[in-house]
Amino acid sequence: MIELAYRCGESLGLSVWTQDEAGPFQTVPYEGTSWAPEGEPQHQPHEYVRNGTAKIVTLFHPATGEVRLTGVTSCTNVVLHAWLKQELSEIVAKLPPAAALDAETTRTLWQLWCVGLDTPVSLPNDLPPLRALLVWDNLCGHKTPSMVEWLIQNGVMPLYTPLGGSWLNMAESIQRILKRRALDGQHPKTVAEIITWFEQVAKAWNRKPTPFEWGGKRAARRARSRQRRHTLGGSGACTRSPLQHVPETAAINGGAHVE
Repeated sequence: MIELAYRCGESLGLSVWTQDEAGPFQTVPYEGTSWAPEGEPQHQPHEYVRNGTAKIVTLFHPATGEVRLTGVTSCTNVVLHAWLKQELSEIVAKLPPAAALDAETTRTLWQLWCVGLDTPVSLPNDLPPLRALLVWDNLCGHKTPSMVEWLIQNGVMPLYTPLGGSWLNMAESIQRILKRRALDGQHPKTVAEIITWFEQVAKAWNRKPTPFEWGGKRAARRARSRQRRHTLGGSGACTRSPLQHVPETAAINGGAHVE
């Protein structure tokens, strides 16, 4: 379902976003490369003060690479939901006008994203036009009834990653990139510094964002590689070229030679 969202969501006129939280990040030295002269590596202090932690809340749009990010010292449901409502309201407001569809077609479009789920989202009788998809981790706080109801009423369908499947959330990828750019080789002294560095890096990223694709060239190469393999006897072994066909009589008499 999530793969379908990444591959086809935008072509169906739906804005596909992913959301995640990263951290906590401490006020400690972070490993990383530096511009120090050769033979004179940058030195990090062996003593430091733990001065609180920061978390990063992220919304990511894979189709364009746009990232929306804010730093917080606490990421409770109250904090996360308030920020998410504000950001999603702005996103939906900027979308092109929704197509005029009858109620039955509108419900069918919503139900498309519930097919095959063990616990599908409960849809109300009166549904607004579907405008966006939100890929979200499978956490209890993300399933708060009031938050889910708000999402649906604003035309956003939440798609939860399965247990153990948080890697399906592309927001994790962009967060790792931003973390390296913000903190590697640095020694923040305060939580405010961590938050400022993350927000500055996100702003710089958005000047020339990189779109993310599901699978991409690497997945295509892996698929072609699998197609060039020939499995043997149902085991994990394979060959790069098919085995020569040996007639039964020759195999029984032991007179066959297989390259």
